[in-house]
Amino acid sequence: MNWVEIVGYVASALIAASFMMKSLVRLRWVSLIGSAIFVVYGALIGAWPVLITNLIVAAANVVNLRRELRTDSAITVVAIDAEAPFLHDFLSSQAEDIATSQPDYHPQASDTFVRLVNRDGLPAGVLIGEPAGQELLVKLDYVTPAYRDSVSATWLFGPGRATFTDAGFTRLIAHAHTSVHRNYLEMIGFHPEGNAYALDLV
Repeated sequence: MNWVEIVGYVASALIAASFMMKSLVRLRWVSLIGSAIFVVYGALIGAWPVLITNLIVAAANVVNLRRELRTDSAITVVAIDAEAPFLHDFLSSQAEDIATSQPDYHPQASDTFVRLVNRDGLPAGVLIGEPAGQELLVKLDYVTPAYRDSVSATWLFGPGRATFTDAGFTRLIAHAHTSVHRNYLEMIGFHPEGNAYALDLV
């Protein structure tokens, strides 16, 4: 096996791996890298069909990534009753995925603060919390795999934080029991505070 073949195998492995990604954004990125390497591979072996096909795939991935990562997505937050049938169905359908990052979440009667996060008119995630004076204890902050990028969180805890402050909250408190959740909280601006993470809203 020479180095040119290795280039081809790497490209093939990345394309195959992209189909195993739960996050659509991650799938696009891995597929883009794989197709770009395939373009190089096609040029090295003089296989123009391989080169042209993967140029088209790479271009399609760039277009889709720009659409999925654009900052002008219409994001809205809607208050929803904790007993709403839609919420129960949504959480049930995503239960397995929720357990991978926030396994400690279990619906409770005290979860009176429930907000559905929508993107471009479609449900993208949900935030559920328990009020404690001017603090909101975040019990669940979940985004579906198709929308798992930084756009929703950046908006919700930035320009969209009025959904919290208008309800009288000045701080958010969250507990993380997995490295995935800890990394997420730190990425969006929460800071460690004892055995929890906090975000000041004002």
